[in-house]
Formats: sequence, C-alpha cells, structure tokens
Amino acid sequence: MITKFGHSCLLVEEEGVRVLFDPGDWTIEQNTVERLDAICITHEHGDHCSIPSLQEIRKKNPNATIYTNSGVGNKLSDAEIPWTLLEDGMEVTVQGLSICAYGKEHAEIYETLPRPHNTGYLVGGRLFHPGDSVAVFPPVPIDMLALPVVAPWLKTSEAIQYARHVKPRLCFPIHDALSVGDTFQKHPRNILPAFGIQVIDLELGVPCSI
Repeated sequence: MITKFGHSCLLVEEEGVRVLFDPGDWTIEQNTVERLDAICITHEHGDHCSIPSLQEIRKKNPNATIYTNSGVGNKLSDAEIPWTLLEDGMEVTVQGLSICAYGKEHAEIYETLPRPHNTGYLVGGRLFHPGDSVAVFPPVPIDMLALPVVAPWLKTSEAIQYARHVKPRLCFPIHDALSVGDTFQKHPRNILPAFGIQVIDLELGVPCSI
C-alpha cells in the first residue's frame, strides 16, 4: 500500500510495517500520520527534509526510527533530532521488512553548485525511491519505481531513460510539485508502456494497493 502526500513524500505500508519517505516542506499532510515504524530521508534539501515537519511527525510517532545518510544526519543533529545511519551499501530490517540503501550523490544542477549526499532506498526488495538522482540503480530487478519527473536537475528524456534502465513492472511520478497540471507526468505515461512498464498516477492522500 502506498500513499502519496505530495512531491516526493510517500507512506509505504508493507507486511504491516509503515515507513514514511521524504517529509519535505512542500506538503504538510504527512504531519498527521500515525503508527509509523520508520522514516527514511534521501537528502537534506528542504523539499525532502523539513525540520518543522519532522518535529510534528515525531510528536505522534516518538518511537519511529529516522534512517538517513550522514549529510542529512548533520542537519538533524543540529536540530536535536535523533537519527540512525543508513547510506550506500547498508541495510536494515524494520520488523522483518528490509530497507537497502544505494547511491551517494545528488544529481548535478550546475557544476559550481554543491551536490549533497543522496541515498536511494529499496523497500522489501520491491519499491525503489531514488531521491534526487536518476543515476542510482538498484542491483536487483524491482517491481515498482518512484520516478522523478520534474526538477532543475532533470530532463524528461533522462527520466524516461532511467525508468527503461531500471525496468520495473510499474512506476509512478514523484518530484512533481513544480509541474503545472499534467505537463510532465503525461510523457512517462504515454511513452513507457511501449517498453513494458505500466505507469500509474497516485491520487494525493489516497492509499493505493499496487
């Protein structure tokens, strides 16, 4: 079961385990979520890691472990938010559910701009959330891909090629808060089925069993 709250923020429910991804500052709907077991944060940018959002989430989920890389960890430590390291090559098990980490670097926006640490997460061997990169690949075949579709670091052709390389059974758009209407989401939907990849759109705030 997957619920998209907006942009790159997802609630993934697998085998009774509830994991929240990338609670950023472009959506607040995630702030009311309860019964979380874990929170995974791909990188430190505010649209993926909002300190006020995390503070609200922790009030309702004091026992949820925050897993992330050292770059995000520094930001969380400054805010006195506890976290557990989970970055490239590492794996944890949350109540029997595996979460594996892959990738080291955010996609390049421009050569003079810093590229923060970015970690993609594979959940239960089925769903991959790449964060802000289309150059990090899970080492095993996967069922579902959260596909970034619009960003200052991304071309539509790159997003489509990324999905073709990963070859999931299905994918759904994320990182799309900058999109006006259906401007960017329509291209993967129209193109990828010809390559055997189903594309679905998640209705915001509505759990979807996929």
